[in-house]
Amino acid sequence: MLALIFAVLFVALPVWAWMGAAAAASVALFMVSLSALVLIWKTQRLELWLSQTDLHSHLPWSGVWSEIALRIQRLLRLREKQAADAEQRLQYFLQAIQASPSGVTLLDAQGRIEWCNATASGHLGLDARRDLKQHIVHLVRDPVFSKYFSMATHEEEVVIDGRTGSLAKARKLSLQLHTYGQGQQLLLSRDITSVTMAEAMRRDFVANVSHEIRTPLTVLGGFVETLQSIPLGADEQQRYLSLMAVQADRMQNLVADLLTLSQLEGSLPAGLHQQVDLPELMDRLAADAAALSSVLSVMEVEAPVPVHQLVFEPSPEWALLGVRSELLSAMSNLVSNAIRYTPAGGSVHVGWQRTADWASFFVTDSGPGIAPEHLPRLSERFYRVDRSRSRETGGTGLGLAIAKHVAQRHGGELRIESRLGQGSTFQLVLPASRIVPIAS
Repeated sequence: MLALIFAVLFVALPVWAWMGAAAAASVALFMVSLSALVLIWKTQRLELWLSQTDLHSHLPWSGVWSEIALRIQRLLRLREKQAADAEQRLQYFLQAIQASPSGVTLLDAQGRIEWCNATASGHLGLDARRDLKQHIVHLVRDPVFSKYFSMATHEEEVVIDGRTGSLAKARKLSLQLHTYGQGQQLLLSRDITSVTMAEAMRRDFVANVSHEIRTPLTVLGGFVETLQSIPLGADEQQRYLSLMAVQADRMQNLVADLLTLSQLEGSLPAGLHQQVDLPELMDRLAADAAALSSVLSVMEVEAPVPVHQLVFEPSPEWALLGVRSELLSAMSNLVSNAIRYTPAGGSVHVGWQRTADWASFFVTDSGPGIAPEHLPRLSERFYRVDRSRSRETGGTGLGLAIAKHVAQRHGGELRIESRLGQGSTFQLVLPASRIVPIAS
């Protein structure tokens, strides 16, 4: 455009000189006005083009205006690519936080919720949309957390009760605040229920072992002191020594069961290379059950005859693939528990059942039954429904825990069914793949 104006001016100079100064000035003003109008028109077209949604279309002109448009297009493409990349990275970052096992809640400088992931919603009962811009203390209404939030520093975490629909499944949460940006805060939450339960079980285990050992040791100490300080006749000494032997046997049984549990928990699953003759195993169980019932009969009715009706169904001609000592220990614990907790005159029924997928060893008794609230915890170490009754009959509180671990090591499970006043049924369920015919 400027070149065209200069060409016109070069041609028009002789004419302006001939026409005079006034005419020349008029022509010059006309040419400048024309150039301004052309510039305004081009500028308006560029502005109209810039106002479009899609700026990737080509301009209908060329020259310097086309160069301007191309530079703007390249700049816009670069900015669009940078924005798309940033948006993609943000989405990846949010997806990673959503997949995190820890709860993440973003708070502004006033403690109001800006964003939270699904884990935090489950931990704290938050709704990412409904609770937006709500103060966190108004939603997490725990006095411990409120006090923690008001502190100047948050170097340590705080443990609160999490939301749960059952008192039997209490949840524990660990919360910690971290400051970032311009006063914003990051609230991290972790479900530490399993850790808390494991710690509680460890404390209970140590306390229970100490208590179980302390009781017989106290009795033994008392007997020893009596024998050392008081002259006793031969019969009295023999009675005291017999009682001391009972307490010593109790401690030996406890230590043996603890060692068995330790071996079960630290060893690999049972293989399929060893075959256990089931009829021989059942004969052993029946003999041990009769002997135990006879011992209890002496304690209860002072008559050396079994006080229980022991019913052992004919043993199937099977062999079990597994570890004989472990299977015998688990099955023996189930039978002995049934005998110990069934009153005199009751019955204990023992046998096997099989389907296409599994085979189960069951022990059904006519005892007093077990309340439903105790059933989930029966296989815990040292857990007893009636502690005094268990100690009177010589139980260690570890039998069902051993049975459960043996079942799990052999790919099965321990099932318990019971009703108050109607007896109980304990099943050692094993996969059918561990049942084979006895080799002839």
